[in-house]
Amino acid sequence: MINVLRERIYNKYKSAIGKSRSSLVTPALIFDLNVAKHNIQLMFERMQEMPAKLRPHIKVQKCIELAKMQIEAGAIGICTATVWEAIVMSNAGIEDVLIANEVVGKEKIKALAEAARCGKLSLAVDNVQNSEDLSNAAREAGSELGILIEVDIGMRKGGVRSAEEALTLAQHLRKLPNLRFLGVQGYEGHCMGEFNRVARMEKVKQAMDYLGEVILKLAKAGFECKIVSCGGTGTFDITGTDSRVTEIQAGTYVFMDKFHVNLVPDFKHSLTVLSTVIIKHGNTVVMDAGRKSIGVDFAMPTMVDYPNYEARGFHEEHALFDVDKSCKLKIGDTVELIPGYTGTTVNFYDAYHVVEDDVVVDIWPVIPRGPGHSGILSS
Repeated sequence: MINVLRERIYNKYKSAIGKSRSSLVTPALIFDLNVAKHNIQLMFERMQEMPAKLRPHIKVQKCIELAKMQIEAGAIGICTATVWEAIVMSNAGIEDVLIANEVVGKEKIKALAEAARCGKLSLAVDNVQNSEDLSNAAREAGSELGILIEVDIGMRKGGVRSAEEALTLAQHLRKLPNLRFLGVQGYEGHCMGEFNRVARMEKVKQAMDYLGEVILKLAKAGFECKIVSCGGTGTFDITGTDSRVTEIQAGTYVFMDKFHVNLVPDFKHSLTVLSTVIIKHGNTVVMDAGRKSIGVDFAMPTMVDYPNYEARGFHEEHALFDVDKSCKLKIGDTVELIPGYTGTTVNFYDAYHVVEDDVVVDIWPVIPRGPGHSGILSS
């Protein structure tokens, strides 16, 4: 199923191979392979200085080829946001996959349990009923699921709300067959909105100290947390130095975007969206890459060649920039935009145009976006 879908997408876009990056049909997702390799190597070198290991979050990239590149560069496995992403990655040969999220719903739990017969799959839980549902499905499928108790360390989203609640859940998990307790997960995503590094470090410390209290309480009750999974691109270089943390879930570092570059500026932009100037009136330039083509979450996209112009706004199919006489763009010119947020940008596309030396050398499908891509629900 996966190979058929990959081949279909590849065949639809392969005519772009050999073309220059500026001559593609727009909007087009462009992935600069050499820049990405730089980012991957830089992350590997930075992580060598830390006690934690890297488990890249592929919710951002949704790409088998790129996930394998990261594994080959030293990542211990990957994590995903959805069960469908996890199944696709596991079926593609990624040996250690963590769903950094709760999985709820009969069909999704069944699909996960059945996939776990053929690969190492783990996930987060914060609820007794959900844990029982997972145990029952795994027992029926004849598989085992690894379990991390998610702890709310500040996001006010998923996760148990106290060390006592974590212990109660761990004690219940001990009674459930076909589930294996591995440790805890805590995501300090609320710290990434703090651009002052000193203040961000303090917020991260508070979050990790709280998680540490949970780990200690579990340990005293006989529950060893072999895995403590935390962090993202914006906090990896802080969270990753904490001796209690065993792995970091950074993902955006491969691409970089306008939001994260303010937090970790050493990584370069490998992902852009090629757009075409379709309207020009006075000082206003309009391009064909709007909100349905590029992520504007948390920060506004900018032009690669004209970084000093701020976008006036993004409509569904239009990007508007106010420029001055020094801007030489005219109708029909193509322009690369750096996404405000890469995670939502990738989700708009079927494929990456992989470029080296400004020429398209390959097409990498963006595949795991739903149950149809997993093959589980197909007839």
